[in-house]
Amino acid sequence: MLGRKLMTVARGLCLWPVACGLFCGIVPTDMHSAIRFSAVFLLTVGAVASGARPAREEVGQGPAGVAGDHLARDVFKELVEINTTDSVGSTTRAAEAMAARLKAAGFADTEVLVLGPDPRKGNLVVRLRGTGPRKPILLLAHLDVVEARRDDWSFDPFTFLERDGYYYGRGTTDMKDMAAAWVSNLIRYRRELFRPSRDIIVALTADEEGGAFNGVDYLLKNHRDLIDAEYCLNEGGGGQIHDGRYTVMDIQAAEKVYLSFALVSKNPGGHSSLPVKDNAIYHLAGALSRLARFDFPVRLNDVTRAYFERMSRLEKGQLAADLKAVTARTPDPAAVSRLSRIARYNALMRTTCVATELEGGHAENALPQTARAVVNCRLLPDESPSKVQQALSRIVADTKVSVTPIGEPDLGPASPLNPEVMRGVESVASAMWPGVPVVPVMATGATDGRTLRRAGIPTYGLGAFENIGDVRAHGKDERIGIRQFNEEVEFLYRVVKTLASPSGE
Repeated sequence: MLGRKLMTVARGLCLWPVACGLFCGIVPTDMHSAIRFSAVFLLTVGAVASGARPAREEVGQGPAGVAGDHLARDVFKELVEINTTDSVGSTTRAAEAMAARLKAAGFADTEVLVLGPDPRKGNLVVRLRGTGPRKPILLLAHLDVVEARRDDWSFDPFTFLERDGYYYGRGTTDMKDMAAAWVSNLIRYRRELFRPSRDIIVALTADEEGGAFNGVDYLLKNHRDLIDAEYCLNEGGGGQIHDGRYTVMDIQAAEKVYLSFALVSKNPGGHSSLPVKDNAIYHLAGALSRLARFDFPVRLNDVTRAYFERMSRLEKGQLAADLKAVTARTPDPAAVSRLSRIARYNALMRTTCVATELEGGHAENALPQTARAVVNCRLLPDESPSKVQQALSRIVADTKVSVTPIGEPDLGPASPLNPEVMRGVESVASAMWPGVPVVPVMATGATDGRTLRRAGIPTYGLGAFENIGDVRAHGKDERIGIRQFNEEVEFLYRVVKTLASPSGE
């Protein structure tokens, strides 16, 4: 589309390069940058007019010419070096630092708010005003990070380190990269005098990774008007790199529901020198053995059905056939059996429950009076928690084992595959990474998106490309590729501008 606009200008000979750049919203307004852009513009028009194509890397290898944004890097560095862990950190410090940047860029005090229920758990909400009546787009990122101890890392996790083509530091992939992108891109829109057709809201929040003051929950309950939106863009998706190649871009539209159960066997016990078969550990072991052989039925939703259908076009041979077969009204049992051996596909097809903790007995010379296991379940978004409990109770029936839920399920429905969002993401991804398909996914983990979906705000997860064989979020030496960070910033910039542009393009 940009190429066609440039050709129109070149043929019409009615606008000089800088004027066109300002019109398209891609040129800074300072004189030095304007002069530099003029030269680049004239060279580009000449190339297009002559039929030449700009150089492009091979399909799957990412776009050529995505330059790093110094502002985005500076924001990223500042965020990483502010400790925002639950134990000793402060999301308020990070929120206030971002608020200061936004106000310096021209946002009014009334458009930039830092608020929260605790002095250390502040949330930032900022709004770029639009011109039309449509509900806003919400751009969400959490400021808090999981704990990181210096002794566990090769360097200080709260020092932003650039080395060997990567940015290192706690939060570089989960998820201060996206927070930096939202803030720097919002400043970029302001500098370009971009007038969106609807308000754009950025919310940077507390306690997604844990803690007592979840920012999304707080804002929904106390300041819903500040973040109410037609839909939200959040973490949870992103691109996959296989063997150095960009293969697929995921857009997350659903999440499984986290719920654990306690399986407990009680017994009077006794002296171990007088053993009996009525043993609490034996009863629990029998119940767990039954659970190990059980599978919940396959049940796809709109998101997972679209995922398996699109993935069937990308794979080959038997795997491609199985991915297609599972989308049938009555899935082929043999295909289900083969896919169930692959942990990711198994988790996407059904609710899963697995034993994760085990304890029993009180002394080595006494018969156990109690044996207990924790079974962690990940429910499909529309699965009934009570029906899952009933299924577990049926599995362990006649084993003298009780089944009790631990806590309350954090329910959240799937988001509809909004055509506007899907088209916007697909068009930008196609322009940046030709040949890399966009695939809707259901996350087997959880984000704050479930809370928004439950409140009636559909949420879609995006993100950077990442090597799936070296995922370091929450782990030692967390890092993101510098190139991948730069691409993520540009990708999110273009997606939001597409969704909020007056022309809808």
